[in-house]
Amino acid sequence: MFTATDVFIIGAGPAGLATAIAARQRGFEVMVADGASPFIDKACGEGLMPDGVAALGRLGISVGPENAYPFRGIRFVSAGLRVDASFPQGTGMGVRRTVLHRVMVEQAEAVGVTLLWRTPVRGLHSEGVRLGNDVVRSRWIVGADGGHSLVRRWAGLHFYSSDRTRFAFRRHYRVAPWTDCMELHWGPKCQIYATPVATDEVCITLISRDRGLRLDDALPSFPELVSRLRGAEPSSAERGAISSTRKVRRVCKDRVCLVGDASGTVDAITGEGLCLSFSQASLLADCLAANDLERYQREHRNLATRPAMMARLMLTLDWKNPLRQSVMRALSSDPRLFARMLAMHVGALSPVDFAELGLSMGWRVLRA
Repeated sequence: MFTATDVFIIGAGPAGLATAIAARQRGFEVMVADGASPFIDKACGEGLMPDGVAALGRLGISVGPENAYPFRGIRFVSAGLRVDASFPQGTGMGVRRTVLHRVMVEQAEAVGVTLLWRTPVRGLHSEGVRLGNDVVRSRWIVGADGGHSLVRRWAGLHFYSSDRTRFAFRRHYRVAPWTDCMELHWGPKCQIYATPVATDEVCITLISRDRGLRLDDALPSFPELVSRLRGAEPSSAERGAISSTRKVRRVCKDRVCLVGDASGTVDAITGEGLCLSFSQASLLADCLAANDLERYQREHRNLATRPAMMARLMLTLDWKNPLRQSVMRALSSDPRLFARMLAMHVGALSPVDFAELGLSMGWRVLRA
């Protein structure tokens, strides 16, 4: 049995693996434990924005074209109106969650991370963590065990300043992509993402506030998608997940810190969850190297500011259909507005420029 390590990470999903790889890049000995077996799946839109692709690259991870599908931008579709824009830099990437997990596991193994599968952690210890009847001593403990984090509770970090929940359901269809964008289709009190993930496969993901709403119930309200998917065979079972907007008051205490969904979440409508986790992982590795977890506390909050703001903006369009249609007409009349909105979404536009954009959009909406 292993007895000691520099960094012990609980949770071997993308956030935990990204943190492990980043910590190894800075010279730490790293051990990761998870009660599951590889490769881990989760219901999500499976689209990485260009900033997420770049964050993966900084971890030394590249997903080959045989395992992913590039998309140039984002398209909004709502009640006969549509508008799209290309990313200001780079391309996005549609990739099956299990494929992403596999390449991240391979990179973690390549850089020397010790991976303990089917190994649930039983609790924290004054010197490290409990694995069964044994204790593994660790200088740092990282909770990367998801939105229902046990580490967060064990460490006394389970206090929220906000907590809002929606529900997501995902299924894949065997059909050639019809678009070079990731599409967001707006419907009655729900949205559906269509993300190309291969040359012959598209991921369809429903998000709503209704825990009982499923894809088969929602799709008839989206006639364009029904037409696109007619005759296409499902290539995966429907799988559900919770999409939360959750702000945790503190993300570190003593030598325990949280990363990824364990440290707070933004609604899946932004598509920024994975990128945010990868950015947190790199920041945390830097802070561990500097022995400065208070810096991690401060800058972790800053990392979430832009995605949280975009989530609030986009969810506003979910509340009132007339408002959404007015915004769609405004964006359609001047596509440059949507291009600048997308630039802000991926961090290529400053908050000052975004404020100017908001004034322009508000004027357009009033006239629409």
